Amino acid sequence: MSRIGKLPITLPKGVAVSVDAINEVTVKGPKGELRLKVHPDISVKVDNGVVRLERPTDQKRHKALHGLYRALVANMVRGVSVGYEKKLELVGVGFRAQVTGQVLELSVGYSHPVLFVLPKEIKATAEQQKGQNPIITLTCIDKQLLGQIAAKIRSIRKPEPYKGKGIKYVDEVLRRKAGKSAAAGGGGK
Repeated sequence: MSRIGKLPITLPKGVAVSVDAINEVTVKGPKGELRLKVHPDISVKVDNGVVRLERPTDQKRHKALHGLYRALVANMVRGVSVGYEKKLELVGVGFRAQVTGQVLELSVGYSHPVLFVLPKEIKATAEQQKGQNPIITLTCIDKQLLGQIAAKIRSIRKPEPYKGKGIKYVDEVLRRKAGKSAAAGGGGK
């Protein structure tokens, strides 16, 4: 990842990056503010709208940290300027989703509705169009938090491989399996 670490991060208009004495990076933008504590070996420099990260040596450990923190800071810059979005699709007969405040209510084939409390940083909407599967849209400025919450919601009812029923990402491609009748070669007596 050392090649990624060498790439400079250009700041979009309206985004400000500051680094304090304990190597904590603060990124402020139109959508909000994010903070990250950077490893003491990696130095962060901000000049003329460009952020550069530098490592002390070419050790394998320093190269890995260099690329990691460069990617994390770049994600923070994109998050506060544009934001991140994930879409989940509910596939199944009678599957529904409803958002009330920060509570996501899912009806996904269990005997009871599943209530999922979202963190305050995440905004969610649920839309259902006639003849289409319900879609949950999650938006946030923190990429890591958004991915973690989307994965937790998906784990409530993972898509099964035979009919594809469950909660899946909109762009996810499922590996489908053939059922018993296809494997047995016709069935019967």
